[in-house]
Amino acid sequence: MSRGEAQFDGSKAARQLSTEPGVYLFRDAKGKLLYVGKARNLRKRVSSYFDRRHEDRRLVRMVRQVHKIDTHLTRTEGEALLLENEWIKSLKPRFNIKLRDDKSYPWIHLTGDHDFPRAHFHRGARNQGGEYFGPYPNAGATRDTLKIIHRVFKLRMCQDSIFDNRSRPCLQYQIKRCTAPCVDYISRQKYAEDVAHAQLLLSGRSSKVRELLMRKMRQASKALEFEQAAVLRDQLQTLTQVHAQQFVTADGGDMDYIALAQQHGSTVVQILTIRDGRNLGNQTYHPDNTAGNQPGDIMAAVIGQYYHVRKAPRAIILSHLPSEAELWQQVLTERAGRKVKLIDKPRGTRLQWLKQVIHNAQESIHLSLAEQAGVTERLAALGKVLGLDEPPRRIECFDISHTSGELTVASCVVYDHTGINNSLYRRFNIQDIAQGDDYAAMRQVLLRRYKRQQAEGARLPDLIVVDGGLGQVRQALEVLSELELQHLLVLGVAKGRTRRSGFERWILPPPQPEIKPEPTSVAAHLIQQIRDEAHRFAITGHRQRRSKARKTSALEDIPGIGPKRRRDLLQHFGGLQGLRQAGVSELMQVRGISEELAERIVCAIR
Repeated sequence: MSRGEAQFDGSKAARQLSTEPGVYLFRDAKGKLLYVGKARNLRKRVSSYFDRRHEDRRLVRMVRQVHKIDTHLTRTEGEALLLENEWIKSLKPRFNIKLRDDKSYPWIHLTGDHDFPRAHFHRGARNQGGEYFGPYPNAGATRDTLKIIHRVFKLRMCQDSIFDNRSRPCLQYQIKRCTAPCVDYISRQKYAEDVAHAQLLLSGRSSKVRELLMRKMRQASKALEFEQAAVLRDQLQTLTQVHAQQFVTADGGDMDYIALAQQHGSTVVQILTIRDGRNLGNQTYHPDNTAGNQPGDIMAAVIGQYYHVRKAPRAIILSHLPSEAELWQQVLTERAGRKVKLIDKPRGTRLQWLKQVIHNAQESIHLSLAEQAGVTERLAALGKVLGLDEPPRRIECFDISHTSGELTVASCVVYDHTGINNSLYRRFNIQDIAQGDDYAAMRQVLLRRYKRQQAEGARLPDLIVVDGGLGQVRQALEVLSELELQHLLVLGVAKGRTRRSGFERWILPPPQPEIKPEPTSVAAHLIQQIRDEAHRFAITGHRQRRSKARKTSALEDIPGIGPKRRRDLLQHFGGLQGLRQAGVSELMQVRGISEELAERIVCAIR
């Protein structure tokens, strides 16, 4: 502990805080965020950390590191609760309970900048206009819902570039999954009605959709518009059929089932999502930093972070009530704009569903513990082969991928006490090196990786694995020496004489001799798995980069060439290949192309 940390008086700092509600942030001597919490009375809550002895080792370790306390006042405790979970989700403090879910959520996007909106699967930032529905628990549930939309209302799924250039209907029209608005087989008004019905269905108001379809079908029949009435009848029948196939609860409606299971310090949370009576699937989470926490505290953290981007349903059925359940019920109700109930003692059908979700959570934790035992055994075997005093707890492996030196990509995969941890994977686009220089590529990726890890104070590996022989190992040693990280162990994995998988040579820093592990050993299988995963991740990244480069036209980077001129040039010469063969005088025959611009084009594309 540094001298500055020893002089920090937490009790004195806490006594100077306000007695109003708000959020407090604990930081260490370097200003790094340790913990975010909320309080009805900031002074009283923060003082409790420093004015009494704690039995929880995690809490003791955190309090010893606190060097600064920041606070943010709120009008109510409910506002503090929301702000706390927003900051936990975005800032990821070290000691808070966190849901390990780094994937972006799947949504259904209904575009809004077109006369005939498109309904499609979306993942990532929601900044493209239109409406977004979700998020859904998984990609499968999202695609199943999209199938219903396309089957019942036949909204288009093609991209605008395809839609704008069609002269006849596509296959989706032939199989009755689209009404072919691209060739004016449906009017804007009728398509807009289908869009409005789809919006209601996606909002969970299927009963309202059926009422509207029934009413319009009767009106069309009375008006002797039998073709329109038949279309509405088919939509109604399809919707009823689909809903009947996927209807799973006696009471229907929207609800989530959340079950928590704990064993040997590990925690698993299982969440089942039901919307409009349909089972949209379940999701398993493994929250971090749960050791020493009560089930109610864990459930509170789960609810806060899970519903950070989701609208809570009317009923949330729980295996354990969260801490401050009444406050959570009030906050979720205010955010949803309607009554939200937290129920921990359901009856009838709900009880049976909750029991099933609890059973799934228990099965997940048994499987997780079995996997962790296997991981521990494999790491122990590796430590024994390498002659280490204790097994490595974190391994980072690097690989390089390119095609004839073009568009080089490096990968970094992580294996820790939980096994392969793909949330920590990273890719690096290698630049400013000679084509095909794998040594320089390895040096650049290692320097970028560990220079940043040092700057951020992030966890460093116990073992660095590089795909290659002594040359790659020496590059790693030079980088670690520059960064004063010589204590980190480096292992190179070189192909054997037969170049067969499982017969690799392990290269250690000189003067240590190389190791030839038994192909059937647990340690050899572990290194082979990690190396193969790094190889796969690097190749995938390289292919994506290469594909992106080939999709980009060389004309896009030429000043003065916009979309219209680019289209005119490609149409005039029949594509980029014909354009490359044209001279300045031929280019000038295209409308809007001056001699100066033609010369720029020739220089750019040849």
